[in-house]
Amino acid sequence: MVILTGAKTYFGRTTQLVQEARPKLHIEAVVSKVVRWLFVIVGALLCVVVVLSLIRGAPLIEMVPLMLVLLMSAVPVALPVMFTVSMAVGSKELAKRGVLVTRLSAAEDAATMDVLCVDKTGTITMNQLAVTGVIPLEQATEADVLFAGALASQVANQDPIDLAFLAAAKDRHVFDNLPKVTPVSFAPFDAKNRRTEAVVEQNGQRLHVMKGAVRTIAEACGLQPPAVEALEARVSASAAKGYRTLAVARGPEAGASTLLGLVSLYDPPRPDAKQLIAELQGLGVPVKMLTGDALPVAREIGQGVGLPNIRRVADLKAESTQAGNKAVDLLAGADGLAEVFPEDKYIVVKHLQAAGHVTGMTGDGVNDAPALRQAEVGIAVSTATDVAKGAASVVLTEAGLTNIVALVEQGRTIYQRILTWIVNKISRTILKAAFVAIAYVVTGKFVVSAFAMLLLVFMTDFAKISLATDNVRPSKKPETWNIGGYITVSVVVGIAMVAETLLLLWIGWSHFGLATDDNALYTFSFLMLLYFAVFSVVSARERSWFWATLPSKTFLSALAADAIVGTVLTLVGLPGLKPLPLGQMLALFVCAMIACMGLNDALKVAMIKWRVLNAVVRKPVDVTPQIAKRAYELYEERGRQDGRAVQDWQQAERDVRKDEPHK
Repeated sequence: MVILTGAKTYFGRTTQLVQEARPKLHIEAVVSKVVRWLFVIVGALLCVVVVLSLIRGAPLIEMVPLMLVLLMSAVPVALPVMFTVSMAVGSKELAKRGVLVTRLSAAEDAATMDVLCVDKTGTITMNQLAVTGVIPLEQATEADVLFAGALASQVANQDPIDLAFLAAAKDRHVFDNLPKVTPVSFAPFDAKNRRTEAVVEQNGQRLHVMKGAVRTIAEACGLQPPAVEALEARVSASAAKGYRTLAVARGPEAGASTLLGLVSLYDPPRPDAKQLIAELQGLGVPVKMLTGDALPVAREIGQGVGLPNIRRVADLKAESTQAGNKAVDLLAGADGLAEVFPEDKYIVVKHLQAAGHVTGMTGDGVNDAPALRQAEVGIAVSTATDVAKGAASVVLTEAGLTNIVALVEQGRTIYQRILTWIVNKISRTILKAAFVAIAYVVTGKFVVSAFAMLLLVFMTDFAKISLATDNVRPSKKPETWNIGGYITVSVVVGIAMVAETLLLLWIGWSHFGLATDDNALYTFSFLMLLYFAVFSVVSARERSWFWATLPSKTFLSALAADAIVGTVLTLVGLPGLKPLPLGQMLALFVCAMIACMGLNDALKVAMIKWRVLNAVVRKPVDVTPQIAKRAYELYEERGRQDGRAVQDWQQAERDVRKDEPHK
């Protein structure tokens, strides 16, 4: 009999969530905004030119080619290519370090990622569970407990808990000299009933064996609430040390089962987990541990790796429904969540994204797929299923957090390269459009031909694709596509270059006879704009002084080839481009270098300090780490009492806010 089908089933709902989950692509909004403003700037300048041309009686047909070229220069034609090449180069570097990027934009998203949710098992811990203790109950023996626990396990599942029971039974020779056991049926672990069970046949009799959460198994065996509470109190000491305790039961296939005993398991933290978590936090990416383990176990593991404030996911859900509380504020105050069901991960990602966070999520199972697809940076760990890998945007080939650190650093490197291209594109578009428009207003002539402008756009955009290989220092904090400060810097630098090129044009107009020789005028303007384009990108690639880092050899070679080819073409004498005296060409080259790498570089540094760095300094100080530390101190002072996580956090926040200096 069929009860539920399709999306109403457990796995059907998971598939539906995978299809619905879609992370927001932040760079698309930035590019569209930049293009829109470039068109506004260029369009406004061209409108001025058209109006003046009509007033002066100039033929409109003569203006159309140049106007079209200028409009085309406002379109970031090379951005998709540069973006793709940057991602491809970065993905190639990541592949060498054990990170496979399945969605190119994930590398860029890693630059802006400001929170990372990670599984405990296999990422923070070794994923090598081992039986550390057996507590038989009533008349049972240790061998009885391990025998039943091993029968309720299956090696084919490769489940760490099952493998731990089977390994312990083998090491202690539990199956030696016993009659053959034939499996009849097996039900793997289910997150809802929190147990594994099987039916086996031995000596013609069928037995029902199961293992799982202490309360679940105890209630299945018919124990009364006081007895269940006593069992949980008995294992609380082990849980406080980080040990996970399961119950094992056995009985006839159709009858009541008997609780045989308790088994403690331990999955030690990875040796490098604490250091790598600290490294990620040093990069401005707080790590939140997600685990299905009980709160005491999760807290002990978390404390050992530098994540002291672990809370129950149920507590956060309850608080999020209260008036005046926001789920994101509660999540920001926690280092991790315990007793998490797989479907809770999707909710956690949605809550973080609703608050404006760029979220990373690790996972390995089928049920993790919706969360991996929804997160901007979905990371499938090395042991993940094919479904999880298909939903993720990044796949790790090695265990642990080492490769995630490499992903963040490489992502921020890619971000810097793309941001350099955007900043340089804005300043150069302003330069070309404003230079032509203002020069036309003053001289009554178009100082550069449509052919020369088209050649300039092609050569410079082609060369600047090599920014994808440039040497970059990754930032020590998450990046953001809220780049209003950098746009202001690029506009100011663009205006400065307009003033400098107009000054050079006036000198050439007055002393080099450009007023009477249009072909020489076109060559003069072409070379001037070409040299400014070459040297301006050298300045734009560095947030500090241009000499702070050396450009890559590929980037320098592309710029040098650009300048040389452009100079040679004018010497050859293309149609409409008359060769200039070498002295004039050298003077233009030197003036462009001094202007871009001297005056404009100093202006850039001052503007970044004023518009970008000061904006960061004025941000309020995040006291969440201090609150988390104080909350754990209260937890320790009160004898590690469970159920007081909310009160401890609120008291810690009051203590920290009280001591916070007022400005």
